[in-house]
Amino acid sequence: MKPELKDLLDLLDLEQIEVNMFRGVSPDEGWQRVFGGQVIGQALVAASRTVEDVTRTAHSLHGYFLRPGDTTIPIVYNVDRIRDGRSFTTRRVVAVQRGKAIFSMSVSFQVAEQGLEHQFDMPKVKGPEECPSEKDLREKFIKDLPEDVRERMNKPRPIEMRFVEPINEFNPAPSDPEQHIWIKTVDKMPEDVRLNQCLLAYASDMTLIDTSYRPHGIGWGNEKFQVASLDHAMWFHKPFTTDQWLLYQQDSPNSGGGRGFSRGAIYTQEGDLIASVAQEGLIRLHD
Repeated sequence: MKPELKDLLDLLDLEQIEVNMFRGVSPDEGWQRVFGGQVIGQALVAASRTVEDVTRTAHSLHGYFLRPGDTTIPIVYNVDRIRDGRSFTTRRVVAVQRGKAIFSMSVSFQVAEQGLEHQFDMPKVKGPEECPSEKDLREKFIKDLPEDVRERMNKPRPIEMRFVEPINEFNPAPSDPEQHIWIKTVDKMPEDVRLNQCLLAYASDMTLIDTSYRPHGIGWGNEKFQVASLDHAMWFHKPFTTDQWLLYQQDSPNSGGGRGFSRGAIYTQEGDLIASVAQEGLIRLHD
């Protein structure tokens, strides 16, 4: 397994320090605050570890970001076993640093069962092989990247992304509030449904908030721009593996009041809708 993917899986492999209590760390990558997707993924790992019936997998999660996380100290995840029913299991997770909650999340697990089925069709867009790689985009826009960002961008990443509608994030022009991104891990993943769910939860926060400020021609590199996730919800529809190309369709129906709202739908290359996502984020432009 490539080391960058192993590092991510190690990041999601929490240490159990007491019954219903787990500890996670953050990578030393120079960021001032903990990446939201990391906290979502780790919280889902913590909740999953308290569900003994491994045939029960998450079908939905709803989380709130309460305070910025500190990358220099561990995060403690406390799990409340709210309910164990015949079909559904409910957990509540609170992530804590220095005695204060930085994130809270409710997760519902369900036994596998058959039922009525329908889904929206996958949008018709260019395939991943037709889209530029992140390396291609870096080479194209390198002149607009600050030196410290160039160094971080050149590090190997565990999740490969290919943008159907690429933009220059450091010198963006206004565009429609939607985007389509192909994503997959850079190496083979274990065939563990829960682990793949946790990794997709991590990845689901990587670009979603960006969609809400695309129409405004502003990028996260702007020093006057403050951007942060406020909440995050996700629904898992079918089992999947993250080492195959997945299309992440995103749109933003509304922004206002310093907040941007975005939605996402994730499809396999064969057209199966495997997950849906919704998020509101802080998008505040200072004078």
